[in-house]
Amino acid sequence: FQMAQDYFQSVAGGILVDVSCGSGLFSRKFASSGAYSSVIALDFSENMLRQCYDYIKQEETPMNTNLALVRADISRLPFASCSIDAIHAGAAIHCWPSPSNAIAEISRVLKPGGVFVATTFLSTPTNSGLFSIDALKPLRQIVGPVNSSYNFFTEGELEDLCRSCGLVNYSSKVQRSFIMFSGQKP
Repeated sequence: FQMAQDYFQSVAGGILVDVSCGSGLFSRKFASSGAYSSVIALDFSENMLRQCYDYIKQEETPMNTNLALVRADISRLPFASCSIDAIHAGAAIHCWPSPSNAIAEISRVLKPGGVFVATTFLSTPTNSGLFSIDALKPLRQIVGPVNSSYNFFTEGELEDLCRSCGLVNYSSKVQRSFIMFSGQKP
């Protein structure tokens, strides 16, 4: 949570959307932080939004009115262009059917200077050693491509994806196969 907050310092006081929010763990933390004028917990799953709502009701500290729940498709966000200051996607991009469409849509709704922060899992945990890209090439030639309903990326692919969707100032923090990355709308 704090790592994401660090990326969002330049847009404090603005509107934050937590896309693919799931049970709303980060949505609730962002709302409780008081750092944003409004937090929107967004998910495609009605059941996840219900669970988020249930957790909000169970919170010992009453939530103020700056948290809204919205059901929407990540590739068709229900917000005006250039209307959102910050977008967070925690452990979600690998689940999206079309990450490029989703990030293009995120770029569309971000205000100039708006920040996108996401976390996901890399396709290879390190760039060296037993699981490096080069070490896995012979195995991939024998086994062939691995089919999965999830999208896993290299760090370079994530950077290219952000840039191709119009985001600049890409930065990242990597810990083994976990990556937190950020891009900004110019």
